[in-house]
Amino acid sequence: MEAINSFVVFFNNGGHFMYPITVVLALSLAISIERFVFLGKSLRENRKLWAKVSPMLSADDLSEAQALVGKSKVAVARILNEGLDKAASARRRSELEMATEDSLISILPTIERRTHYLATFSNAATLLGLLGTVFGLITAFGALGGADPIEKANLLSAGISEAMSCTAFGLMVAIPSLFAHAYLQSQAEELVNTLESACVRFVSLVSNSSAVHFKS
Repeated sequence: MEAINSFVVFFNNGGHFMYPITVVLALSLAISIERFVFLGKSLRENRKLWAKVSPMLSADDLSEAQALVGKSKVAVARILNEGLDKAASARRRSELEMATEDSLISILPTIERRTHYLATFSNAATLLGLLGTVFGLITAFGALGGADPIEKANLLSAGISEAMSCTAFGLMVAIPSLFAHAYLQSQAEELVNTLESACVRFVSLVSNSSAVHFKS
């Protein structure tokens, strides 16, 4: 309870710019949680599906593999489904490679969606904190003009303390947002690398399948 009361006092001391920083904090938290859940779930489900499909492709059981991926909506299933459809009519390996690459490119925006906003929010929180501090200092120094000389030191100290609270809160929001952006970006890159690897291995397995024949 004491910590909450201390934060309320700290928040109130920061001035009006604490509110837009709070909005930035809420948006950053919402995006971070949504992306963390989405990317973590996607990585697990894509790896799980590939572990099931890979033995079928190795065994030339393409119809069974297509039936499995056709029931799933995960990213690797969409890529493999596109590739297996193309394998039925493709005459060259390059056609199969192009089909899987096109499917992967169409999925990339979903993987990378909203993550870049976290870097923007980090910068916005920092700048809003600084702007709040500047306005706070202007107000503090403006109030000194008509103050009693004895009270000036106390007023200046209180004004600076209030103004710096805004910068502190802005940095408290900006730093975690920056770390969240870096982590989620690495997760997105890992997912993309996983899908690219699945594309390459899929083309290799299907090209060596006795059920598919490509022209030299």
